[in-house]
Amino acid sequence: MKTPEWLENPWRQNPWFESVAVAQERARKRLPAPVYSALLAGSERGQSRDDNQSAFAELGLAPHVVGQQPERDQVTTVFGQQVSSPVLVSPTGVQAVHPDGEVAVARAAAARGTIMGLSNFASKAVEEVCETGATTFFQMYWTGDRDTMIQRMQRAHDAGVQGLIATLDWSFSIGRDWGSPEIPEKVDLKTMIRMAPDVVTRPRWLADFARQYRDTGRLPDLTAPNLAPPGGEAPTFFGAYYEWMTTPPPSWEDVSWMREQWAQISGTPFVLKGVSRVDDALRAVDAGVAGISVSNHGGNNLDGTPAAIRMVHPISSHVGHQVDVVMDGGIRRGSDVIKALALGAKAVLIGRAYLWGLAANGQQGVENVLDLLTGGVDSALRGLALSSVAELGPEHLLIPGDFHRELGVPVASTATH
Repeated sequence: MKTPEWLENPWRQNPWFESVAVAQERARKRLPAPVYSALLAGSERGQSRDDNQSAFAELGLAPHVVGQQPERDQVTTVFGQQVSSPVLVSPTGVQAVHPDGEVAVARAAAARGTIMGLSNFASKAVEEVCETGATTFFQMYWTGDRDTMIQRMQRAHDAGVQGLIATLDWSFSIGRDWGSPEIPEKVDLKTMIRMAPDVVTRPRWLADFARQYRDTGRLPDLTAPNLAPPGGEAPTFFGAYYEWMTTPPPSWEDVSWMREQWAQISGTPFVLKGVSRVDDALRAVDAGVAGISVSNHGGNNLDGTPAAIRMVHPISSHVGHQVDVVMDGGIRRGSDVIKALALGAKAVLIGRAYLWGLAANGQQGVENVLDLLTGGVDSALRGLALSSVAELGPEHLLIPGDFHRELGVPVASTATH
């Protein structure tokens, strides 16, 4: 066996990390302060962001002392796709924490046999990401006119995506009590000079992008290539935000239209992300979605919304028998995944966790994070004496009486649940 490079040079930091918390700390040390601050996100006081994580600590596990299973299976099927574990990659935009961005993440997802979510605000084109071989679901906001949205859906289908995720809960609440990071509109000489004090203190991060410039002759573009019109230039991220801000918000009829258009173009699953209320989940089922993601946008949206994990069981108990229910928000360890599945989720989506891995060590860092989570799932299954994630249920948890947040339950539905 070849000796790892870091063992041959003990002064070099071991690229492997043993927890998502360590990945976060390495990302903090590696990234310029404004870039790292953008990953923390969280609107206003950060109440929802913090509750996304702390709520998991309120749930306990009920282990067995004897009867552990020698083999434990994490394979599951979600949105029509068989995945090696119930940990999926959530779409996130502006992945400038590493020059390979979404391509590195997609390669990691393909290597670990899971679904890659790609934002239409991504820094890499959908064609480039699909070329990695990852099972890719393309995420769209409700931006632009209908002809533009159809064009973007068609492009994603032609590139080879295997599902569409509509994210409609975004309100772009950027005000943060601790201040919002500066995101430049473009990278030019003037911007580089202004931001130099933050960048020069992170030489390894700077070296990664310097190598990209050496190889390609280009600095990273802060643009959204997946929003480029046919034959036209990609807008800057601020241009993309302006398009979203000037597009009238969608109605439920618009959701049905979007789902119908995607069915005609592709016929692959249509998923609605950002659901936090039972009545919205029921309307989503009526609109014909194949799945929903219970989410508060990572706490980077409307502050004061409950943690996503608090809303999983109420929603899954109403619609989980009709559509696949997943959740995202606050997943940091394998036991968090176990708790979400026990409350009715088919899988979880991770965001900040893999971005920290990407910042810390590129593709290998993302794989490291996925391995940590699936390793934690395996340990929890062993402790619970289960042989499969399919066996998980509320009976495997200790749930406080006031834990769940059941929002928007129709009166007629209350009598039967």
